[in-house]
Amino acid sequence: MDDEKPVLEQMTDAMSSAADATKEATKTAVKKVRKAAKKVAKKIAPKKKAKKASKKASAKKSAKKAVKKASKKAAKKKKKAKKSKR
Repeated sequence: MDDEKPVLEQMTDAMSSAADATKEATKTAVKKVRKAAKKVAKKIAPKKKAKKASKKASAKKSAKKAVKKASKKAAKKKKKAKKSKR
């Protein structure tokens, strides 16, 4: 500590430099965390999108199949009804 500066001034300088140091440290920590989160998101995101797309496609296919099956069943019932009337 300097003997020429008053104690109050020395303390304020020390506090401001400590605040600046913690501010810089938090900035670098936040940047590192963001980078890591982006990497993880890139690894996970394509898998989720693929799963969602496959689920949608399978749902569409099953819906189409159900419609086809229903129409075939209806046609069979009509044929049976006609045969039974004869």
